[in-house]
Amino acid sequence: MGGRAILCGIDVGSRAIRLAAGERVDGPRSLRIVGVAEVPSAGVRRGTITSMEDAVASIASASEQLERMIGGDIRSAWVSVSGPFVTTRASRGVVAVARTDGEVQEGDVERALEAARAGATPPNFEVLHIIPRAYALDHQDGIRDPVGMTGARLEVDAQIIQALSSHIRNLTKSIFQSGLEVDDLVLGILATAEAVTTARQRELGVAVVNIGATMTSLVVEEEGDVVHLAVIPIGAEHVTSDIAIGLRVALDQAEQLKIAIGSALPRDIKKQEDVDLGAILGTDAEPISRKYIAEIIEARTEELCERIDRELSLAGRSGSLPAGAILVGGGAKLPGIAEVAKRKLRLPVALGKPENIDSVVERALDPTFSTAVGLVLWGAAADGRGTARRPFTKRMFQPLNTIMDRTRSMVRSVFS
Repeated sequence: MGGRAILCGIDVGSRAIRLAAGERVDGPRSLRIVGVAEVPSAGVRRGTITSMEDAVASIASASEQLERMIGGDIRSAWVSVSGPFVTTRASRGVVAVARTDGEVQEGDVERALEAARAGATPPNFEVLHIIPRAYALDHQDGIRDPVGMTGARLEVDAQIIQALSSHIRNLTKSIFQSGLEVDDLVLGILATAEAVTTARQRELGVAVVNIGATMTSLVVEEEGDVVHLAVIPIGAEHVTSDIAIGLRVALDQAEQLKIAIGSALPRDIKKQEDVDLGAILGTDAEPISRKYIAEIIEARTEELCERIDRELSLAGRSGSLPAGAILVGGGAKLPGIAEVAKRKLRLPVALGKPENIDSVVERALDPTFSTAVGLVLWGAAADGRGTARRPFTKRMFQPLNTIMDRTRSMVRSVFS
């Protein structure tokens, strides 16, 4: 690559594999997106590998497309993790401060986080992230950064994000077999939030909602901390399925209709406005009321928003996030969905896109590329030279590195 420091992010989705590439540059924004790629996804369902051969082919195709765009090789990538096999749980770690004078060092914090991890991770799960929520020193609660303070007993309340080991192993194996190394794995919705929120929004309180093909991911952040994470098993394909059932058409035809004339706001459509299905689908189908199609779409989007509000209620933030909700993902592009969300969530709602980045590719600013771009930002921040913020998460790398090393060895033994 002629000395260019290229970072790559891979968003492995059920409908599409999306990649973004960035390079470090001089200036106030030290990262520039130089290319994106997208191919239809095969062998992936709800973030889980269902066919290794098909998934590898899709990832390799997307990687080749990106390499042609940027004019060079991609050797490794930061990879998103999502799906129903990702769980979160609260845990507490307690350690004695090591120094005789009682001054807390980084090593004490690391040991406390490791204690929290050890007490929360079942044998068949791997830790993705450990998010410290608050520290206590000699029972003094509410400490955000204990380093440099003095005490004898250090405690941390942490949120442990973990994924099923087999899920991680199959995902990393698919990346390795496509010819790429894995820099690390990142929970997809955290990478998304990295790209589409500002420091001010994260301080005030904001929800980021990624509406994918088969599921919707949610993160709530406030005062710079992760407050709540959730996965809802409803996505854009459920809207398509509802249209197919309601109109008695094939799924691909329902998708065509959704893209061509879909809306989640039937009240804005006149009763007498008919849709010539035959002209859109190339069939002899009879005309149908566009308002009826919108009512089908509205019903499913309302259900999704009610589920989102239920998650906000669990976090104690229903109707009370000053920075509102940011919608991203392919499902967020459905006309009218932001208005439905605003009404059902009782919050300001906006369509999100990557913020505060330079890009030579306009497509990088599309909401569907938010996760891939966020992964590039995450990678840039990992070595301390990027613009993304990283104070709210503390990764414990060893467990995940161990399983990735095992997967590398397994893949190489097969192809050697």
